[in-house]
Amino acid sequence: MQITPVNADKTVIGQVLAKFAAGDPSMLGLMSENIDFSRDHFRDEADTDWQQAGTRDALVSLLGRLAEEVFPQGTEALGIDCFELGAGWYLTCFNQRFFYGLRQREVTSLTYIISHEADGLLDYFRETVTNIVDAP
Repeated sequence: MQITPVNADKTVIGQVLAKFAAGDPSMLGLMSENIDFSRDHFRDEADTDWQQAGTRDALVSLLGRLAEEVFPQGTEALGIDCFELGAGWYLTCFNQRFFYGLRQREVTSLTYIISHEADGLLDYFRETVTNIVDAP
């Protein structure tokens, strides 16, 4: 298997993340009605049990809570790097800077996302937050 870098703008996951960073709710139009969505943290105290959704409606509620508790001031995408794995699968490295509501301070964070897209819609999303670093 070969991992191929691709232009994030040409992928659904890249478009979703760009819209997320821009605070653009039209990102929901790029997600399947039955999306399989989950976020997790590596070695962080954050409770992520609630960060799972199986439908677009459930995802709307989840995103509302994320906006309130985690990203109260939005986020800035520092980098969105996508790698095509084949058959609609992508590995995305999402580097961002945001005011982290749970810590009440500015942070940077690198996450890895495995996603799947079909028919122009994102239908699978697994994000692992690898670190949350206090910004200077």
